[in-house]
Formats: sequence, structure tokens, C-alpha cells
Amino acid sequence: MKWNAVPLVGAVGLAPLVAAVPRGVVIARQQSGTPSSGMSSSMGMSASMSAPPTRSHPSSVAHTPFSGTPYTTGAVTASSVGTGIPMGSVSPEATTYPSNGNLNNPEPAPYVPAGGLGTNGTIPVYNAKSDFDYESLALALYQEWIELDLFQDGLRRFSAEDFQAAGLSKADRDLIAFMAEQEVGHATLISNMLGAEAPQQCNYNYPYTNVAEYLDFCQKLTRWGESGVYGFLAHLDSREAASLLTLSITTEARQQMIFRQFQGLFPMPVWFEVGVPQSWAWTLLAPYISSCPEGQTRLAWQNFPGLQVLNQPSSATANNGTAQMNNTLGPAANVVRGNKTNNQPATGPNGGARVTHDIGALSYPGRQVYLEWQQPGQEIGPNNSYVTSTSAGAGQYVVWVSQLNVTYSSLTVTEQGTSNGTGRGYTIQPDLETFQGDPAINGTIFIAITDSDAVYTPFNLSQINPHVVAGPAIYQAG
Repeated sequence: MKWNAVPLVGAVGLAPLVAAVPRGVVIARQQSGTPSSGMSSSMGMSASMSAPPTRSHPSSVAHTPFSGTPYTTGAVTASSVGTGIPMGSVSPEATTYPSNGNLNNPEPAPYVPAGGLGTNGTIPVYNAKSDFDYESLALALYQEWIELDLFQDGLRRFSAEDFQAAGLSKADRDLIAFMAEQEVGHATLISNMLGAEAPQQCNYNYPYTNVAEYLDFCQKLTRWGESGVYGFLAHLDSREAASLLTLSITTEARQQMIFRQFQGLFPMPVWFEVGVPQSWAWTLLAPYISSCPEGQTRLAWQNFPGLQVLNQPSSATANNGTAQMNNTLGPAANVVRGNKTNNQPATGPNGGARVTHDIGALSYPGRQVYLEWQQPGQEIGPNNSYVTSTSAGAGQYVVWVSQLNVTYSSLTVTEQGTSNGTGRGYTIQPDLETFQGDPAINGTIFIAITDSDAVYTPFNLSQINPHVVAGPAIYQAG
């Protein structure tokens, strides 16, 4: 067989990778036999002489709030910015395919039906092909970097005895360590697709103080990491990049489910996973990044004002239990406070790590949910260099984004926030099903305050952004 070498993707700080292409199958190969300097021996990883190297990264980073002066402020913007993207109509060609079970067009090859993208035999190039691609992939890389540090930080901060007190074994700690190894691969993959200006790892500031809070934060952070990619994956111009990102984000989906199991929650209580827009994921992620290296590649996505759930469901509220007020550590992730006397969750007998656990519903239709939201204009994110903003009017609704559904409930405002204060109010958890037998409001989901109740679907959910007053917040529905 004749093998042809073509450029695939430039590795950050390294010579370009080379793709060996036998009849269109692309295999990345390392040019040098030198092991990567980015390989962490403390994680038990061994370098292969024939595998491409991983991206170098610090062995540890700081975990303190940023206290300096921002070197710049605001999201990155183009020289010309439009006024908005109007809601269009259904494209005429979108409904022309007959869907009759027959082959309606000539086959380009035996056993190959006509159609599809990237199926014409051209060599795939795994890179960004538009600003939308680059900014989306860069956001995903910011997420991979924090996950790498987060998984390592919990193992360093809390002892094996701390984990054991929370019901987790040495093998469970080893699994978290392996998740960190996975993040090295994910960060390397996306860095290679982005090129030399790919974002670097930053310093972080986490809210947790014990193992229970750590597990809750991991479970919620991996939810928005997974959902944030689902939200843009189908929109990427680079179908090649989308194909590789699919293979990494499905790994993250497994991580999120494992952290649910570590918490003693039912591992997958939904029929469908949820996707959210990039600005939602960035709003949730940015508060936990304290600082980044000078010259760091910046993002174009919006940071909305923070939204906090004051009576967050948890395993303590299983079977119609009542959540304590002010039981979360802050907006964004809305981590539930752990028990101060030990590392167990602040629950009754329902907690504990298990493969699966029938602890009952954490929330229910008709539940009154108390909310507090910040006003725009807050400095946030890396080096406090991003500023929260909204173009929406007064908040009137709470949008619930879960599975395939985008639904609304009315917001009752009890305290109208001043320019420097916070607003307060409450809403009622809706009652609906995705399909018969599947309660739509379940699992780890997203809520936000909006000024309208317009109809959106998973594919065009980003159109809701101009109407977001505050949020999203993570809501632990089940």
C-alpha cells in the first residue's frame, strides 16, 4: 500500500503533525521520537515513541482570587459589529426531501447513498474554518484546561481519608486521576486544531471546601462543559473539527455521569441530554477563572449577570423534602453546601456513592424556586477583564432548558435590584414531559431569567441571548 504524507494540524509549539493517508484514512504520527515535555509523570502516563506528544502545561497552578488591575476589559470584538440576527422563516428547501424510504438520487459509489457533508473523497483538514469555529473551539479549550486542574486539585486538596469519609475508595480517586489524564488529551486535541494562539491553562478559584462540595462542583461543571459543546457542535463550519470534538465530548458525558454516581444520584435520569449556547457556558465558566497568562487569547462570547438558586434541590430534598434557604455557595454552578462536620453531603440517609441509587425525585412540578440575580456591569473572569452585560428588558420569565425542551414559567419579582444591588424573586417549577413518560424537568439542567417567552428549539437556542436578563444557573432538578 502506498502511503502519502500531508499536513494535518500544527501542534502548538511543535513541528506540524503529519497524516499518513492510506486511501483516505487519516492517522496522526509524531515526527520525533522524543517524549513530550508536557507529559506528567505524576499522573502515571508513559510516552510512546510512535505517538504524537501532548501539549505542555503547568504541573500546578494558583487557586486564589485575582487582585490586580485588568490589562484589558470586555470580550474580543470585530472591527464591525451588526445590530443582531433576526428570527427568520423555514428555508423552502428544508422540506423538499421526500423521506419515502427509497433512494431518490444516484449513488456516487456502491453502498453509498447520495448526500452528506465531507463525503466526496477530499482529504480532511482538522482546523477552524471561521471565526465561529475558532471562538467555539477556544471556549471548549478553556473548559478542558479547568477540568484538568479541577480533577487534580481535588485529589491534592483532600486526603484519601477525606474521600473515604465521603464514601469513595482509592479506586474512585484513581478514576478521577484518570479523568485528568483524559483532559490532557482533550486539551492537546483542541490546541492542535487551533494552532499557535490556542488559549493556555490559567489560574482558578474554586468554591468548595470539602469533598461533598467538590463532587457537586465537578458534576455541575462537567454538565455545562458537555452541554456547551452540544450547543455549537452542529453549527461548526469545520465538519472535520466537529467529528473529533464529538469523540472527546462523549468522554466528558461519561465523566459527568460518574460524578453523579459519586454523589449517590441516579446516574442518567433523562432520555436526552441538553445543549446550551456558548455564551451560557462562558457565563458559567468565567467566574472560576481568576487569571490567565499575559497575551492570552480572549473570547467573543457574552457574560450575563449571575443567577443564584437560593433553595437548590439536592439529595436532601429527595421524595419531596424541603431544601434549606441560602443553601448554595454562589451563582453559576450553585453548588450545595456540604455538611460542616464531615465530608458527607448535607443530607439525610440518601447520600453515598453507588453505581445507581433510587433515592427518589429531588424536585417536583409546582415547587417554589427562590432566585437572586446580579445587575450587569460586574467585572468577572480571567483578570477581572470581562464585564457582565445584558440587552434584555425587565425580567418576566424563567426559562427552563432541559433535554429537548425550552419552556417558561412566570417570574414574581419581590425585590427589584438597584444598579449595585441584586434582584430577588421566585417562580414555580413547570410540569411537562418531553414524550409521554419522560418528565422534561429532570437531571442537571439550566435556568435563566428572560424578558420574553418566545419559542426556541435546541438548534436555534442562541437566539434567546438578547432576551437573557440573568443566568444561566445550574438547577439540580433530579
